[in-house]
Amino acid sequence: MKISILTIFPEMVSVIKKYGVISKAVENKILDIQIFNLRDFTNDKHKVVDDYPFGGGPGMVMKPEPFFRFFEYFNKEFGKPYTILTSPQGETLNNEIVKELSCEKNVLIICGRYEGIDERVMSFVDREISIGDYVLTGGELPAMIIADAISRFVPEVIDKDSVEQESFNTGILDHPHYTRPREINGLKVPEVLLSGDHNKIEIWRRKMALKKTMEKRPDLFFNKEFDKLDKVALLELFRELIDGVR
Repeated sequence: MKISILTIFPEMVSVIKKYGVISKAVENKILDIQIFNLRDFTNDKHKVVDDYPFGGGPGMVMKPEPFFRFFEYFNKEFGKPYTILTSPQGETLNNEIVKELSCEKNVLIICGRYEGIDERVMSFVDREISIGDYVLTGGELPAMIIADAISRFVPEVIDKDSVEQESFNTGILDHPHYTRPREINGLKVPEVLLSGDHNKIEIWRRKMALKKTMEKRPDLFFNKEFDKLDKVALLELFRELIDGVR
């Protein structure tokens, strides 16, 4: 999969491909991540990418010409990409959107800056995406978040079972995790995890995941379609609640 990011701060964004599983995926050619500097597509000696807005008002607007030159170059070299603009006006990023984007073969993320980009650039944009209802100084951090989230669903980047069991992918939050030592400062690992009984462990993990979801994200719980394992885990939770009341 090819993921490209267009920014005026390439050094800021390039770290995404230098660490962790994404670095290994790039090294193994599972991912092709390229960072482009919008200033390279200007035609003045100062490499200016912004100008005053028509009609007046505060701030600056990103000029259209560098974008048009960039797209002429990119389409010729790599084919037409599925283009995302990071924007507080876009859809709020979620797991379903990430899954959809991971199915694309050639994704380009444009990092917005200043008061915004010239509206004529929107003719190249397929989708606007926000990472939340707040405004940042630029789109670089959202672009890195989007690229990271997409990468996790690309086959072979990380273990398939890990992806399938993560929070949100199952419709609920993840269960608690433990590792060595068995006890620290009087806090012990739950005995069921040491039992070797995989069926009991699976039920306990689902029970804890459902409990955590009810407590922290009831909206997810209400939208969850319960499978057989969910029902078994919920039944155990109800029994524990009833026993606690008695």
